[in-house]
Amino acid sequence: MTLRRITLLRHGQTEYNAGGRMQGHLDTRLTDEGRAQAAAAAPLLAGIPFDRIVTSDLSRAHDTATAVAGATGLPLSVDKRLRETHLGDWQGRTVAEIEADDPGAIAAWRSDPRWTPPGGESRVDVVNRSLPVVAELDAAYADDPEERSVLLVAHGGMIAGMVCGLLDLPESAWPVIGGMGNAKWSVVARRADHPRWRLSGYNIGA
Repeated sequence: MTLRRITLLRHGQTEYNAGGRMQGHLDTRLTDEGRAQAAAAAPLLAGIPFDRIVTSDLSRAHDTATAVAGATGLPLSVDKRLRETHLGDWQGRTVAEIEADDPGAIAAWRSDPRWTPPGGESRVDVVNRSLPVVAELDAAYADDPEERSVLLVAHGGMIAGMVCGLLDLPESAWPVIGGMGNAKWSVVARRADHPRWRLSGYNIGA
């Protein structure tokens, strides 16, 4: 086991973030503020010795990752399994609009990892599709004598779910892992003498 540290960076602000709209798999773009957030995060993250950067294929994450890659000199790998939760019929709508049509749905979604928006994915679905990314990185570094560190650039809901999955939290505890700000990051790490992942930091940023 030589993969010791995973840093998970959320993308910068998008127009949908600014307007309070659900994005999911919609390919929204960074605002000027989002690009500034990514640019501010890049030199801070460049101080961490990453061996690889893997990003979601959605533009908001990819463009954020590109800013960090420019500061680190590392190439990007793209993996669509790091996409945000598919929110089905909710995509493009505000919380208020969803609540008006289906009172209590947002609360159910936030409290139950298996609750699924119409036509979308549950948080459990997201964890099941994203954790293999880490398993494959583990396998790639299994015989490497060096301790390795990777940066995954993705989305708030996916990151929260992946953290819960890596920490092996019971599903009943998943809601305690809250949201993340734009261009903020979280860190999980482990030691040779303690192979379970531990949360080292959450919602970190400038």
